[in-house]
Amino acid sequence: MALTGPPAAVPGRENPPDRRPAPPPAGEATPEGNRPSRPGRSAHGATAEPARPAVPPAVARTRVSTVLAILAISPLMRMAALRYAVPPGLPSRTGCDACGAPIGLTRPWPALGPAARCGRCRARVGPPPGTVELAVLAAAVLLVFAGPSGGALPALIWWLGWTIPAVLVDLAVHRLPDRLTLPAAAGTWLLLGVAALDADPGHWLRAVIAGAGLALFFASTTLLLGRRGFGLGDAKLALSVGALLGWYGWPVLLLGLLVAFGLSALVSLGLLAARRARWSTHLPFGPFLLLGTTATLLLPT
Repeated sequence: MALTGPPAAVPGRENPPDRRPAPPPAGEATPEGNRPSRPGRSAHGATAEPARPAVPPAVARTRVSTVLAILAISPLMRMAALRYAVPPGLPSRTGCDACGAPIGLTRPWPALGPAARCGRCRARVGPPPGTVELAVLAAAVLLVFAGPSGGALPALIWWLGWTIPAVLVDLAVHRLPDRLTLPAAAGTWLLLGVAALDADPGHWLRAVIAGAGLALFFASTTLLLGRRGFGLGDAKLALSVGALLGWYGWPVLLLGLLVAFGLSALVSLGLLAARRARWSTHLPFGPFLLLGTTATLLLPT
């Protein structure tokens, strides 16, 4: 067979393209050795780890500002706990018990600060030092990073703002003042009603039924069992507790109550084992309602 070169040009007809692969330039690897790397893999064949998304600066600033704003109201909570932590029947406290120095918003420091000391005689006033600030800081951090989403979040923030000082009063004198529990319930119901405008109205109806039903249950134990039942202050706090838990459903309400009663039982058994309490000792139930409600609402749904 005769050897032929490139096809000759034919007049009036396009020349066919040359389909022979071009030789690689000198010094470069063959196509097999110079295969482009796949997306997500490094040059050595290892899978490249995707970069973690960074928190946007605006979100970080919002979180920090929220924490600072909530911490700014801690003096108001300390003043409320100081003022109402008196036995039933006595007037609210307005100053230092040791020297009578007045304490209020016009003279907040150091009595309403973390030191909790009278500015005149340096005696301790109100809740123990740092307790209010730590409680508010823990609530702020949990709300910012793990709080429930949706319209019920403002109601939870409002409830915590009134319930934290009420619980401190309950720990000090075993009573929940109406001036803290009733505004907590009224604001919680109102804010949940506003949230229902953008959600299913059945949520708010269920919250109202749960709050009223739980309050009636606690009040009935007071009437039937006396001191062995819940106090009327617990029943008034249950107005807001039942509404918050009932907003998310009946199983959430049941879980919150189980957590509160479980914590109460564990603490009671611990005090009995340490001989710090007897079977007849009355423990305030407000702190367990606060912890049980908050823990249940912060669980992932």
